Amino acid sequence: MKEQDPNLYGLMAEFATPESLVESARKIALAGYKRFDAYSPFAIDELDEILHCENSWIPRLALAGGLSGAAFGFVLQHYAAAVWYPQIVAGKPFDSIPAFVPITFEMAILGAGLSCFAALMFAYRYPHPYHPVFNVERFSLASQTGFFLAIEADDPLFDSVQTKALLDEMSSEAVYEIPK
Repeated sequence: MKEQDPNLYGLMAEFATPESLVESARKIALAGYKRFDAYSPFAIDELDEILHCENSWIPRLALAGGLSGAAFGFVLQHYAAAVWYPQIVAGKPFDSIPAFVPITFEMAILGAGLSCFAALMFAYRYPHPYHPVFNVERFSLASQTGFFLAIEADDPLFDSVQTKALLDEMSSEAVYEIPK
């Protein structure tokens, strides 16, 4: 590997169709690159396998947060209605379970939402309002009509000349350098 420009984050190729993006991502993966990512305005299922997207632990944490929130909401209502301040209202029992259902449900939603928020902040190191790919002017099309593939300069196989030649061989519209 040659000495790289320290101000270079990587290279980005723009593609006209999602099919050409998937085909190019597959070729990049088969070439042995590990640190690359694809960007498109909508989800492309084939890219998950190519980019080695793993099942996330965040849904399980959301379930745990939801169950914890529901349990907390139910116990809080039970103690408030039956232990701390018991009152007979219209002849109903102190711990009327059907009366506790709406708040228990809302606390489950709140617990799941807060646990997801905290997990995403931790897992993806948010807030992170800046990423070097935004330095490429055409990248603004990634949320509208553009399909992009970026290879990071940190990849062990990255060589700016050879990687650019590889991206040029593919059906890319253009190849851009990504400054840091």
